[in-house]
Amino acid sequence: MKEFKNDVEAIDNLSADYKKLKNEIAKIIVGQDEVVSQVLLCVFSDGHSLLVGVPGLAKT
Repeated sequence: MKEFKNDVEAIDNLSADYKKLKNEIAKIIVGQDEVVSQVLLCVFSDGHSLLVGVPGLAKT
């Protein structure tokens, strides 16, 4: 785990990591930008999510 000098540095790092991860996921999962954003928010906030949808939309 990285150590940060202050909260601003930590938030900047989180923002950069979020953008990198979202761009990498977008290479595989196409057309589900809002779903990817919401799932990443759950992951970064150590929360839970339930994905509901028709088969074949990369929910697993």
